[in-house]
Amino acid sequence: MVAGTHWLASATGMSVLERGGNAFDAAVAAGFVLQVAEPHLNGPGGEVPILLWSEAEQKTHVVCGQGVAPAAATIERFRELGLDVVPGTGLLAATVPGAFGGWMRLLERWGTWRLADVLAPAIHYAEHGVPVLERVSATITAVEGMFTADWPTSAATWLPGGRVPEPGSRLANPVLAATYRRIVAEAEAASGTREGQLAAARHTWYEGFVAEAIADFSATTAWRDSSGEVHGGLLTGDDLAGWSATTEEPVSFDYRGHTVFKTGPWGQGPVFLQQLALLDGVNLDAMGYLSADYVHTVTEAAKLAFADREAWYGDADVPLAGLLDPAYNAARRALIGPRASLDLLPGSPGGREPRLPVLPGSKVPAPEGVGEPTVDTAGLERTLPDGQVRGDTCHVDVVDRWGNMVSATPSGGWLQSSPTVPALGFCLGTRAQMFWLQEGLPSSLRPGARPRTTLSPSFALKDGRPWLAFGTPGGDQQDQWSLNFFLALVHGGLNLQEAIDAPMFHSEHFPSSFFPRGSRPGVLHVEERLDAGVVAELRRRGHEVEVQGPWSLGRLSAVARDGGFLKAAANPRGAQGYAAGR
Repeated sequence: MVAGTHWLASATGMSVLERGGNAFDAAVAAGFVLQVAEPHLNGPGGEVPILLWSEAEQKTHVVCGQGVAPAAATIERFRELGLDVVPGTGLLAATVPGAFGGWMRLLERWGTWRLADVLAPAIHYAEHGVPVLERVSATITAVEGMFTADWPTSAATWLPGGRVPEPGSRLANPVLAATYRRIVAEAEAASGTREGQLAAARHTWYEGFVAEAIADFSATTAWRDSSGEVHGGLLTGDDLAGWSATTEEPVSFDYRGHTVFKTGPWGQGPVFLQQLALLDGVNLDAMGYLSADYVHTVTEAAKLAFADREAWYGDADVPLAGLLDPAYNAARRALIGPRASLDLLPGSPGGREPRLPVLPGSKVPAPEGVGEPTVDTAGLERTLPDGQVRGDTCHVDVVDRWGNMVSATPSGGWLQSSPTVPALGFCLGTRAQMFWLQEGLPSSLRPGARPRTTLSPSFALKDGRPWLAFGTPGGDQQDQWSLNFFLALVHGGLNLQEAIDAPMFHSEHFPSSFFPRGSRPGVLHVEERLDAGVVAELRRRGHEVEVQGPWSLGRLSAVARDGGFLKAAANPRGAQGYAAGR
């Protein structure tokens, strides 16, 4: 089974499984196709966190394909430039592009296919073109003026013939196809073995012609970014050569016969587990699925967990055991009252005092929604004229005939995030915008650190056996929508597709992870399919409820091993998600 956010990626993954590949081969092939099919939502210059279950090892692993801040990226350097936040677009926000390394580590350690075979579908689509999604056309339309006036290399890539590609037309990226063809050719020339070719491909990306082109572009060009000023980049060849993807232990939490696994607190993944820890002492079944009590309680638990995210998470010494401690969560649970909280209330695990970031007095106006493409209040992508975005990212889940499972959330390197590197056919990412330019925080900018991202794949056991790989695009909403889906399975008694289709809701109470880092205390978004009486009661309790379109929130997908069957489901919202299997 394969499920994901674009039908071409799901079909590609399924074709790999049909031809004898395993889940890891399929996920890698699908991941590279996503870069071509949804270029406004992810790209080669981005990153990918991956959760996997290895049936042979009977173990869950995390692959961290998240690049780090350049050696020259210091708070002092940004202060010298007159910046109090990292720009949301342009070269200054670039981290080491980790997606390629992450996919290669997954393929080398657990896969079986050769590099040329897994890259062949992406090369084909980049060379011959893919159908232009309406949202791709809308994204390019929004930034057409910026591309034409300020980012001519992007105009050359994404405005074929000098025009915005129409929805339904064919859009190719022959330069990207040539980049991947050259990587394959150099890898095959370097070694006759699968493992040798993968090692050679990594070398080509991080020390060979790809790294050289990135470093030269960063050092010798300067572009207007979302600060309104023109800046060059900080990323160097040494930064790329010194980085590699890692394999790590996941973080987990046991909840009602299920064990949920997430990445470490260098991402926001553990906030899902903190919400479960808070809800573990609540009788959601007695409240009734999607009742006012249920939605209120889940929302208030999210506010507490995300407040801890703001105070404690980052690529640093995070007191995770204390944050998941039963006594700590019992005390935190007592803060959930009958009315909506309007305060941001981090806790003190182990007696340590929390420290929240101070929202900067940025010179940049705070438009409604910027940063990582994440669903806006209408449930649609929206790109502002300077490349700041509301939209989505990507996700793919796979389970194979042997029981191996993968959950991956590739993102970053969006076509509108940074000028295209003309020699490569893709742009750098902007993940450094998630650092704070404030000393002493777990997520403060420092050289070599991973930004505290929102990318959050999920995996779960049921009664000790591998059960579910799932996830969604959505930035700060990822671990709210994913939690809603999980709770719908556990407490709502729904099947995979019903749980994805169920009315979604999420809070904007806490600071955004993206430039320019605003928050909307007390705001709760719900799909209009939620019962009107429930909405009225939530408002009576003090929630500032904003009712969105009936099918507008969330883009979940999932695969499962359940009852002797393999199962899969994908999101109907946006008419792009697709699940396939046999």
